[in-house]
Amino acid sequence: MPEIIKTGSNNLLASIDGQIGKIIFNKPEKHNAVCIKMWKSLKNILEEFNNTKSLRVIMLAGAGEKAFISGADISEFEKTRTEKKDVFEYDKIAEGATQILYESTKPTIAVIQGYCIGGGLGIAAACDIRIASENATFAIPAAKLGLGYRSKNLQRVVQLVGPSFATEIIVTARQFNVQEAYEMGLVNRVVKHSQLNSFSGEYADSISNNAPMTIFAAKTAIRYMQQQNHKFDDNYLNSLVDQCFSSEDYAEGRNAFREKRKPTFSGK
Repeated sequence: MPEIIKTGSNNLLASIDGQIGKIIFNKPEKHNAVCIKMWKSLKNILEEFNNTKSLRVIMLAGAGEKAFISGADISEFEKTRTEKKDVFEYDKIAEGATQILYESTKPTIAVIQGYCIGGGLGIAAACDIRIASENATFAIPAAKLGLGYRSKNLQRVVQLVGPSFATEIIVTARQFNVQEAYEMGLVNRVVKHSQLNSFSGEYADSISNNAPMTIFAAKTAIRYMQQQNHKFDDNYLNSLVDQCFSSEDYAEGRNAFREKRKPTFSGK
């Protein structure tokens, strides 16, 4: 049975099932729109998951059948995003949580059904892998609301789809279907809605059985390479590779290959 993790909010659910951590945005009556309390809880649970050595993959999904995340909870805007100081505080909390997700030491998978809008698209873009059902739709409707879309979120979208498609997403503010999103490179895989959970679960299981040190070294290098100035520490990145070659997991991988069996990696 999965271990239920306290998040401090009924609108954000978390659990650990073996080597996989799961986060569910749980406000289906509002298509899982994210409120300020959910942003705070997301930050805390991601930090906890990142510090849990037994976890190897983090999955994020939306409750219900209609949405991954439909964006920020607009009903809060009068209180949280009207005055300049309130906007600054809100964005600080939301961007902080999204950045922790983006920098996660564990592989992250966004499991997307239905609406993936605004801040929801920002959360999906901060994940390593996006698996979408055939009913998924994507949009950044900022231009229809007159609000700004923060540069870090936009930068992640540009990294995925390039400046031309990113511009189209922003200036049209329209909804894109899953096929369009796939063709842009916004999502990695598209599956039938009925198969979304099983496919994503199998994908996560497959990743969790791979060597954690190899994954961490590669994830770290990829994130460094995505930095705008492209300046990164070759010595540090090479040291991570060297640690892989001197690890118990490397010996286990060689032995398993020689003995024609699946390896059991310990992360050491």
